[in-house]
Amino acid sequence: MGGSKTVRLPQMVWYGDTELDIDFPDSWNVTVCHMHGHEACALGQDGIKKSFSNPIGTKTIKEMAKGKKEVAILFDDMSRPTPTAVIIPYVLEELACAGIPDDNIRFIGAIGAHGSMNGIDFRKKLGDEVMGRFLVYNHNPYENCTPLGMSSRGTPISINSEVMSCDLKIGIGSIVPHPFSGFGGGGKIILPGVASMETIDANHARLGLSRTIGIGKWEGNVLKGDMDEAARMAGLDVKVDAILNLRREVTALFVGDPMAEQEEGVKLARQHYATDMVSDADIVVANCYSKANEMVLAPGIASPLLSKKGGDMVLIVVTPEGQINHYWTRSFGKVFGGRGWARKTGLPPNTKRLTVVAPYSDRVGGDWIAPYNLINWAKAWPEVIEQLKSRYGDKAKVAVIPDATIQYFPEGLVS
Repeated sequence: MGGSKTVRLPQMVWYGDTELDIDFPDSWNVTVCHMHGHEACALGQDGIKKSFSNPIGTKTIKEMAKGKKEVAILFDDMSRPTPTAVIIPYVLEELACAGIPDDNIRFIGAIGAHGSMNGIDFRKKLGDEVMGRFLVYNHNPYENCTPLGMSSRGTPISINSEVMSCDLKIGIGSIVPHPFSGFGGGGKIILPGVASMETIDANHARLGLSRTIGIGKWEGNVLKGDMDEAARMAGLDVKVDAILNLRREVTALFVGDPMAEQEEGVKLARQHYATDMVSDADIVVANCYSKANEMVLAPGIASPLLSKKGGDMVLIVVTPEGQINHYWTRSFGKVFGGRGWARKTGLPPNTKRLTVVAPYSDRVGGDWIAPYNLINWAKAWPEVIEQLKSRYGDKAKVAVIPDATIQYFPEGLVS
């Protein structure tokens, strides 16, 4: 009887951050496609303080806050891995040194077109103390947004009115690869973060077809440029952006002018999240961790690794809340969806069989990636590996992506 190979994968973001072991026959050729920075060391308190003391392109938050009356702190939602609670104390310390009272500070969830967060979500994101000490709001993309005029690319910019009522605006987020803007972070906390649905739709729909956009694409990305312009128009003063390892630890932190700090952060992010690509695989196992509730990101990373003859794509999606609500691009019925929704008609490229391992069932979430009836649903890995062994016998080439929601394959990194 043959032995087996075991691969350990991160799981359950926001639910304890656990691990899952999956096994393969010892005779199979299994390659784990790690991102280059997956084991990068955590930054630590001294490193975080140093980032706040040496902002890029701005004064310190403490200096900028002097004389200001009302402060908005924007933060990303549960579809982003940012450990915001780790960063918040340093922001609050700067504001306290400037004499800003708690009642003049509010936190606003920059959810964009996503569904709202509840108290449980806020506590996971912000820590237990914040909700009892500060006002915490969700952004509403359908109401209470202030028109600011047109961007140079013709996007009508309308931003959350509570944000616009404040004279100091601070954003907290992370820089990870993104299929539209190239990388997250920077001005994205404003657009789509706290923009109106009309603004989000104009930005995504009008510019989303440009050849300049795509995961890892940065220079000349027109959609990202539009986001930057919106952030300037809204008066975003400071952005704090983290780089994360596969334990969701902050390994680098960039603080300062939203465009300048993001530019410096992307220089590191390009290499940190870069992954060596395996070609012509029979099976690709794409684990969804950091953005498990946005599994739609995984097929685009997994497909290029499969043989052009076609193979098995397996997505591991372990998230109790299921796929995130997205008012712009999710379905809201069998033939109805948001403004950016398009009904899927087939499997991802190079995919003969698509399996989704989801112990917490979310069948409607599957239509984000393929028609319901074309997905093979499974509750646990053992049933999947038995299906794969029956198909491939004692020989298969396998690629395992530990987190297909934040990794990317730059051109030229083929092993």
